[in-house]
Amino acid sequence: LPEARGAPLVLLYLLGLRALAQVSHRQLLSSPPAADGPRDFSAARAREYLDNITAIGPRTVGSPENEVLAVNYLLEQIRGIERESTDAHKISVDIQRPTGSFSIDFLGGFTSYYANITNVVVKLEPRNGAEHAVLSNCHFDSVPNTPGASDDAVSCAVMLEILNTLSKSSESLQHAVIFLFNGAEENILQASHGFITQHEWAKSIRAFINLEAAGVGGKELVFQTGPENPWLVQAYVVAAKHPFASVVAQEIFQSGIIPADTDFRIYRDFGNVPGIDLAFIENGYIYHTEYDTSDRILTDSIQRAGDNILAVLKYLATSEKLAKSFEYRHGNVVFFDILGLFVLAYPARVGTIMNYITAAVAFFYLSKKVLQPKPRAINNLKKLLTAFGITLASWVCTLVAVLMVAMFVSIIGRALSWYTHFYVSVSLYGTAAAAMLILVHMLAKKFFYKNVNEQYLGDVFFDASLMIWSIALAVMTRMGLCSAFICTLWVAFPLLTKLMIHKEFSQKGATIKFIMMYMLGMFVPYLYMLYLSWTVFEMFTPVMGRSGSEIPPDMVLAGFIVIFTMILSSYFINFIYLVKSTKTTLVTLTTVFVVTLILVCSGIFFPYSSDAANPKPKRVFLQHTSRRFHDLDGNVVKSDSGIWINGFDYNGISHITPHVPEINDTIRTSCEEQAPFCGLPWILPVHFMFRFRMSRVAGLHRRKPAAVAISNTSRILRAKRLLMVRPRLCPAGPSHMSLYARPRAGSALSRWSLGDGMPVASLGGDYFVFYSRGLQAAPWHFWVELTAPENHSDGIVSLAIAAHYFFGEDQKSPQLYALLERLPNWTFSSGWSCTYDLFVF
Repeated sequence: LPEARGAPLVLLYLLGLRALAQVSHRQLLSSPPAADGPRDFSAARAREYLDNITAIGPRTVGSPENEVLAVNYLLEQIRGIERESTDAHKISVDIQRPTGSFSIDFLGGFTSYYANITNVVVKLEPRNGAEHAVLSNCHFDSVPNTPGASDDAVSCAVMLEILNTLSKSSESLQHAVIFLFNGAEENILQASHGFITQHEWAKSIRAFINLEAAGVGGKELVFQTGPENPWLVQAYVVAAKHPFASVVAQEIFQSGIIPADTDFRIYRDFGNVPGIDLAFIENGYIYHTEYDTSDRILTDSIQRAGDNILAVLKYLATSEKLAKSFEYRHGNVVFFDILGLFVLAYPARVGTIMNYITAAVAFFYLSKKVLQPKPRAINNLKKLLTAFGITLASWVCTLVAVLMVAMFVSIIGRALSWYTHFYVSVSLYGTAAAAMLILVHMLAKKFFYKNVNEQYLGDVFFDASLMIWSIALAVMTRMGLCSAFICTLWVAFPLLTKLMIHKEFSQKGATIKFIMMYMLGMFVPYLYMLYLSWTVFEMFTPVMGRSGSEIPPDMVLAGFIVIFTMILSSYFINFIYLVKSTKTTLVTLTTVFVVTLILVCSGIFFPYSSDAANPKPKRVFLQHTSRRFHDLDGNVVKSDSGIWINGFDYNGISHITPHVPEINDTIRTSCEEQAPFCGLPWILPVHFMFRFRMSRVAGLHRRKPAAVAISNTSRILRAKRLLMVRPRLCPAGPSHMSLYARPRAGSALSRWSLGDGMPVASLGGDYFVFYSRGLQAAPWHFWVELTAPENHSDGIVSLAIAAHYFFGEDQKSPQLYALLERLPNWTFSSGWSCTYDLFVF
């Protein structure tokens, strides 16, 4: 087969499938098809709710905007809906302000304490009441300095309109629907914990739908379900009008690769309630930034989300299974949508059987080929294993080579060159991966398989790829991964294709007819893989801009590109042996790679963008910090102040220093080895994600420092030459504080009055407590209990308190304002003032 008729056809085939996958994402998913007649859900009304919520501004927990203005607006709308509801329904409203604490292994692991935070809870039920309920959850708070339109005001707007729609129906529901507008999700899931563990209505909840965001608008993805309860997925399959769901996303998210979590975890772990987790995933570049505004969320996205969630809620609220949900808790479920048109879902146990049968058929086919004719069985097996080994070797060589390129790009300071221009990553790492694969097989063909029949080589390398996928299918199924269905596609369809065109494989000089039949047989797995890869890159590429300064994003993205290249090339490797020459293809790919690498090294591709229509900002966090370190007698032995700067991606602040050059000349603060968490005021235990720097500046006066009052009722018990000490503490400060603890040598923290009473150490061994409160919260009293040697002259424990001023007149100092104004317009900077006090007891 001449190269002119081979490789270009394969390339055109893949480009065509990619275009079809892209069309599926952009059109079938982003714009819901027009419905006949008026819609039940009004996107226009929901948009009005959204605009009004975001007009309040940033809604940080503890701020008047969150605790008063947002709450009052929600109550006003809910009361208006209640007045217009039909007699078929009863609406009850409750304002909950819980106080509590819990431990969580999210991020580095920490304990969370909350006081007097706010939940607005609405129950819509039949006039005669209902014993069981389904919960719909959103959160109206936002991270500091952002309007939080997608995360998560739009979900609350959708819920208000769903409440409005259901309440005007003349038909009553069989079960209650509880709408939780929770006011402290961004403080790491606190409000949902307060509701599910303390509210009286929580006992009636049998299932939930959680509405979240990892991007701004677009389509909402079902990325978590269960645990178990396959009937919930079936409810989504039957009811959702514009489905978009993937068990692959579920297993990726639950693996912890993405540094994020949702209220789903709280309802699952603390309420033992099954549910569905949905999130907007498009345009994650501006998630949690000032650009997350209501005008960037398309009305079609609101309509689509409303249609889906309303339909699923109505289905659940009229389902007989809801009342007996625990009776249907039998195993996991495999689910995935087909181009956004419909969802395939089946029990995982059925998937296991299908997977093993598919793998068994493939192994039977391969063994039959190896054993015929019997005299050549050993020779056939050797040739198959040789092709298998060469294929694996080509993958390893490709991965190593491309990762070396990514490492080089990172070392020379050109990381994230593709952040604004994604095609750069394909031109750089994609071409390198494809060229390396072709090169290895071209060398094998020229030197190892010299004078071997081309048709035979094409056949044996097809079988080698089939063998690899069959092994992967068996292994993933044995591991219990529902995502193994992908391997089933890559075994079943190629095997069927091979059986259908077996004669063409053995013909001398493969024809265009053979290529077309071959590609047609591979259509389903290739189209689905390109569709899935588009989703993965849409989710992961923006995440690389907020994953910290310790993880090289080019290495991660290059790895993803290599994996998808290996997958997509697996059944086209045999074409390298069928075509007469691949030199032109190899030279073309190499040329594109070299030119792109030169351009990347020259710095022509700037990572960030301030484009008003499509910004891709660099995230920078600045904390104007005052620190005081006390000795065992309470005396201040050291104090300083400075602006602590953290770039939220691998480039740190290297792109910023040319704009503010004096940062390079300031005094750097090193890690305080004796202090927990290096003596720095982390708001969350994410120290393992960042290379830190703290630049000292003059003129910051300590303002409203966090005070720590210590009771004289500490308990000291002697037992086996050990002391048990229980200091009682009462820190006072703003709505957000962090407590850090490090037992001194020989001491151990055994119990405390937080969470379940058992202290949970963070990554690195120190203890971290995150504190937040709403308005008018009671003083925070707690105690810690330690065991220590009887001789403890240098103290038993170091405790530090950091106070964070996220809003109000104390948020930013004049020096911080001045620095923020000098940052380039392609940055999103979040700045606040904080204090840090270290004590030794």
